[in-house]
Amino acid sequence: MKVGGKNYRTIWLRDDEPGVVQIIDQRRLPFVFSVVDLRTADDAVVAIRDMYVRGAGLIGATAAYGIYLAALEARKHQSPLAIIRQAADRLIGTRPTAVNLRWAVERMLQTLELLPDSADMAAHTLAEASAIADEDAACSLSIGRHGLEIIRRISARKKGERVNVLTHCNAGWLGFIDHGTATAPVYLAHEAGIDVHVWVDETRPRNQGARLTAWELKEQGLPHTVIPDNTGGHLMQHGMVDLVIVGTDRTTRTGDVANKIGTYLKALAAHDNGVPFYVALPSSTIDWNIRDGIRDIVIEQRSPEEVRFVEGWLEGSEHRVLVMPESSPVANYGFDVTPARLITGLITERGVCEASEQGLLSLFPEFAR
Repeated sequence: MKVGGKNYRTIWLRDDEPGVVQIIDQRRLPFVFSVVDLRTADDAVVAIRDMYVRGAGLIGATAAYGIYLAALEARKHQSPLAIIRQAADRLIGTRPTAVNLRWAVERMLQTLELLPDSADMAAHTLAEASAIADEDAACSLSIGRHGLEIIRRISARKKGERVNVLTHCNAGWLGFIDHGTATAPVYLAHEAGIDVHVWVDETRPRNQGARLTAWELKEQGLPHTVIPDNTGGHLMQHGMVDLVIVGTDRTTRTGDVANKIGTYLKALAAHDNGVPFYVALPSSTIDWNIRDGIRDIVIEQRSPEEVRFVEGWLEGSEHRVLVMPESSPVANYGFDVTPARLITGLITERGVCEASEQGLLSLFPEFAR
């Protein structure tokens, strides 16, 4: 996608120093576009834990490149695989809800376990991390093409009038490698000349919608409007939303979806008002080992400081402002679970299916057992 007219992915190798991985510091957006160097596996740990990067696909790719950086560091040790495994444990421990993180790290470790002792671990981990990033980008594009057909049908039904899409949090290219998931159909619709507009939930407490989704939509020249989190239901009641598309950090084999806190409330409002509610996801976010999302998905509780303070821009610099009594207790759940019964369909890289075990297995029969 474009930043200032220049194409970027969200993670890449430094041109003049391939032992350095570069990322966009998403904590500073939309005020400052800043590129950060990751030189060690612990740099990748910090980037994931402290949300320099976020979003299922990008977290997974960053962890994969973190294993590559660990392999570079391990060259200096007598037991390189042990060093890499220790880094893997630290990476997995950063974020408990997003399944892509563990999936990517385990895939990287499996690559190493198949290598002969004489193999260059760093070269092989770099190739595998790059493959994970490339696959994520291709997957997002495929999701976009399948979701585009949904928007085309709505546009045809409205005889070319504007299609209004509501999204929550950021499942855009900033959360993946390119195009994103929930935004990919919208980007392709815009490129195809369809009149499309996005209602952007601000997404408290970190405001990923207002800060990230709005920023990337602006950079692509796509019409959008930022709204408070509790406005979506009102818009749906008044026929101002044609379609909801959100992302997911973990999806059960039965179609339950864990996504940014507040997603469940949007699904309830959409269900009550007959608005189609779709979830866009790469298959790497499906946890085939669990069936009951409400019971089995671990919901991350984040720092109370994210709720106590808001961050903003004033006279050329960023400031934190206290917005509540500092001593008041805070509950800051990072995610909620939307039951499959509230979901119109799942948009995957292989097509669109109903949110159910049968629906998912119709596209991914290899996971029947």
